[in-house]
Amino acid sequence: MAGRQLASKWLKTQALLSDPRVAGYIPRTMEYSAAGLLTMLGRYSNVVIKPVVGGGGYGVIKVFRDSRGYGFTYMHSTRTFRDFSSMRHALDRFKVKRKYLIQQGISLARISGRPLDYRVKVAKEGDHWVFRAMVGRLARPGLFVTNLCKGGTMLSCRQGLRKSLPKVSASAKKAEMRRLTLICIELMERHFPGVGELGFDYAVDHRGKIWILEVNTRPK
Repeated sequence: MAGRQLASKWLKTQALLSDPRVAGYIPRTMEYSAAGLLTMLGRYSNVVIKPVVGGGGYGVIKVFRDSRGYGFTYMHSTRTFRDFSSMRHALDRFKVKRKYLIQQGISLARISGRPLDYRVKVAKEGDHWVFRAMVGRLARPGLFVTNLCKGGTMLSCRQGLRKSLPKVSASAKKAEMRRLTLICIELMERHFPGVGELGFDYAVDHRGKIWILEVNTRPK
């Protein structure tokens, strides 16, 4: 049984941030505002904005600041602007009509220039949680989103780690993801009683650090 579903990425992020064992794995995240976006771009060279409610890469946009000024990438299209105000007005036309979050951009490890992340699926069977899947998702060439519904390629977690970070222990990173997942399950159950199925989206950056990008209560 799927159990309780919770759509808000913001509420789930706040639940994870409440535990110091997990907080360090969460990219800096805030609710979207123009002022917040400018502040985040001042701190990080790129951020990702995503609808508070939505999945499958829907409405996800990468926003960046570089030597050209400001810009954003949506699917295959990248636009650049000399100033923040011009960029923001153009960005408003690309955003879907939903509330958004701003999340610190993570420099994902890559395979042949293509970023990848990882999906860990767990489900409750009786009184116990079981791991259903740990897979890598390799972005379609030219895209920064890894979702399979956007043309991403699925590969095993071990294969993804070995090919993208050959000097890092794939076994150690998988074990760290599993330990982190068990802590997060405990948090999600405490904050949202009745959840029965969870999908964790993990990133591993180019240095080998693990990040939790989001948690899904309706994992595909």
